[in-house]
Parts: sequence; structure tokens; C-alpha cells
Amino acid sequence: MDQPSHTSTPPDGPYRGLIFDFVGVLTADALAVHRQWCVSEGLDEQAWRRTLNTDPVVRGLYADLERGTLTQQEWNRRTAPILGVADHVNLMGRAWAGVRPAGGMVELARAARAAGYTVALLSNSFGLDPYDPYEACGVWELFDVAVVSEREGIAKPDPAIYRLTLERMGLRGEECVFVDDHPVNLPPAQALGITTVLATDETSTVARLEALLGVCAVPA
Repeated sequence: MDQPSHTSTPPDGPYRGLIFDFVGVLTADALAVHRQWCVSEGLDEQAWRRTLNTDPVVRGLYADLERGTLTQQEWNRRTAPILGVADHVNLMGRAWAGVRPAGGMVELARAARAAGYTVALLSNSFGLDPYDPYEACGVWELFDVAVVSEREGIAKPDPAIYRLTLERMGLRGEECVFVDDHPVNLPPAQALGITTVLATDETSTVARLEALLGVCAVPA
């Protein structure tokens, strides 16, 4: 998936490529799943989100995980006691097991690729082994190019990972649309001339992309 695999011509218009973030864009509501998992583990329902977002040690571990300097297995082992979970084995996979793909966004990705757009993944990783979240949601097959932070040693919003994505797509920034649910990840893309879409709710985000790209996402 390092180079685009198709050569069909997209519809007339300024764009040739579509770049997706993963969590919050191609996934359905992960927060609700995490709350349910916390309750099942006997934790406060906000424990997962609170620990990952505010605990300084876990935030540092997660940053290392994103850049690939810490394995998911080691992250599991070191995070579990801070979270208050006795069993660290496949901690990430257990917490994410109920997360499902966002059907409308997946169909939009398929429609764009069928129309000839080069479709890319640009994702900050949270590990690939033992739990591969992209495989679990069945999204690998959507992409011509996949840029995952742990494989590259850099993570959003570092401008270098956006430049790398464009290079592998073989496109200029002005030819691409990038969709992400974190506002902080948009300015580096904009600086490269990429049109950005902030993902909010799935319905409005799909509609915005349909309008930009001239494609139609047909629900599964």
C-alpha cells in the first residue's frame, strides 16, 4: 500500500486524493464503547478517557506508542496498573473490541476510490500487535496508501508526516482533501495546500465530502 494501485481518472474537479484519519472518522462512537468496557471492568465509566487524556505518565507512554518507540504489549503492561486493571494482556484490544466502523464514511471511501480518487490513511497509531484496530474494523482494503505513525516514527501534527503522505500518493497538497476529527491536526495540512474537513457527526461529514468530491456514499 505504499503506492496508489489504480490509474482511473477521477471526475472533473480540483481534487485527486482523499486522506482519512481513523478514530473518530472511520470509526463509530468509540467513547461509548470505552465507557461500557470500563463499567464491565468495575471501573468508573470515564476511567479510560480520563487516564489517557490527563495522566502524565500515560500520556507520555501513548506518545511513545504513536511514534513506535513503545510496543503495544509494553503499553498494555505499563498502563494497566495506572488504569486500575489487574490483567494487562491485550488491554488495548479488550477496550476497543466493541468499536465498529462508521458505515457511511466507509461507503464514502469506497465510492471515492471507485471514482478514481487516490484514497489514503493518515493515522496516529495505537499499536498493531497484538491488536490491530484497522484490521478489526476491516478498513485496510479501503486505501491505496496507508501512513501509520508507528511505522514512520513521526505522528500528527508533525508536518513531515503530511508531506510523506502526499509523496506516497504522488499528489500535490492542492489536489487533496483531508478529514480528521481533531482540530489541531488540520493546520499542518492546510499549510501544504490541502483542503481540510473537520469531522463532527458522521452525517454532515459525509455530506461535506460528497459535495467536495462529487461522489455519493450509498449506505451498506
